[in-house]
Amino acid sequence: MGSINVVEGLGYLASVLVAISFLMKSINKLRFVNLIGSICFVIYAVAIHAIPVALINLFTVCINVYYLTSKNASRQAE
Repeated sequence: MGSINVVEGLGYLASVLVAISFLMKSINKLRFVNLIGSICFVIYAVAIHAIPVALINLFTVCINVYYLTSKNASRQAE
């Protein structure tokens, strides 16, 4: 079994983070861990020139950022 290079390692890390995010009970924790995993996937996809994978994960990043910031904004208004 060969060694894993940095790019492959990033892909595995991204996969693990996204999978772990679905185990979270708190929606904020789920979104935050999923956000980090999706950012890792964007970097990984760009590194391997997989633009469709980068685009869908960039979309996921935007959704997570939107909901994390909008929830925080509505909490501060209370």
